[in-house]
Amino acid sequence: MAAPSGRSCWCAWAALVPAALLCLAARAAAEPGTAPGAVPSTAEFDVRPGGEVHSFSRSLGDYSCSFTYSAQGGTNEQWQMNVGVSEDNGLFSCSIWRPQGKSYLFFTQFKAEVKGAKIEYAMAYSQAAVGTLSDIPLKQEEFEIAETTVSHREGKFRFELSKLTIVAKTPRDEL
Repeated sequence: MAAPSGRSCWCAWAALVPAALLCLAARAAAEPGTAPGAVPSTAEFDVRPGGEVHSFSRSLGDYSCSFTYSAQGGTNEQWQMNVGVSEDNGLFSCSIWRPQGKSYLFFTQFKAEVKGAKIEYAMAYSQAAVGTLSDIPLKQEEFEIAETTVSHREGKFRFELSKLTIVAKTPRDEL
């Protein structure tokens, strides 16, 4: 399960995913108590340099997302994590990003993991959209997508990360 390939397919995903994430975020913010154990949809956290491995996670009902990383250089940066569940409970989304757009830290490693769902789509970016600037995706060779994780690819990752987006399919009970 990787990011879509092919120009027309890529354009369709590029338009669909941000819209879906906005809908999920709006629904989670509007109805914070809809899922059992629901928590606020967006949380801020500091990404800290120093070479140590740090982790941040959020849960929403039966689903969770965690971001584990190690970074060097600079000072703490304010980041955000948003988790949401679609109205039909069929999709779980997790977005991790630096609201200022570009991170000035050098990431030596990163991994985002979802629990309770399987990744349908994921993308990592070296720059997050802000103002007139657009998202700049990492090259596909820099990261890898597995069933429940998105992580750097050893020896290929170029140390730049500013945003991760994940859309995961939740298990459905069939009648």
